[in-house]
Amino acid sequence: MKLLYSRNPNPRLAVAVARQVSAPVEFEFAAPLAPGQAERYRPLNPCLRLPILVLSDGGSLWEADAIACRLSQAAGSDFWRTGAAEPSMIQWLSWGKENFVRACEMVQFERVTKQRYALGPVDAANVDEGLRRFADSAALLDAELATRPWLLGDTLSYADFRMASFLPHYPLAGLPLDAWPAIARWYARIESLQAWRDPFHGLDAPELPAVPD
Repeated sequence: MKLLYSRNPNPRLAVAVARQVSAPVEFEFAAPLAPGQAERYRPLNPCLRLPILVLSDGGSLWEADAIACRLSQAAGSDFWRTGAAEPSMIQWLSWGKENFVRACEMVQFERVTKQRYALGPVDAANVDEGLRRFADSAALLDAELATRPWLLGDTLSYADFRMASFLPHYPLAGLPLDAWPAIARWYARIESLQAWRDPFHGLDAPELPAVPD
């Protein structure tokens, strides 16, 4: 299998999963939206977004969550929980993407992504709404993580990686992570993992443009 990636949050998440579970996969940097590249990648993902997992039979899989599931299967890992624990994992994936992850993404888009790619000025109203959503969801998440080290108990799972998917640049985004002690401790544990801290080690992964001061 081959994992097509970039440094953006969801492709980064897929690469981190592959590294964490030691999946049997090759890595290839890709840019489907670059001039002249769309027709090459459209058969693999009609949305022209990364990550994309090119399967051994020539087919493909897209969307980070689906790819994480497949990589865990290929590695024989329980990182993607199955059996009785799977509903709880899916609960956190679903809640996170609509609440905590979404809030982080809203703020990061305004303060980081738009500035990185010169997409326009920061929309203060969107930032305020994102920070409001962040505070609401962080209160719930912090209370949950105060009772255990990981979302599903004593061991790391994909739910933790998905929940953290927009946190690698949280200082740039100005997300007040340190206001929530249990979340801060949880994310520090994630950052201690080589696969998360530096998923692109040894890979061809051009740096993202700098964010202007």
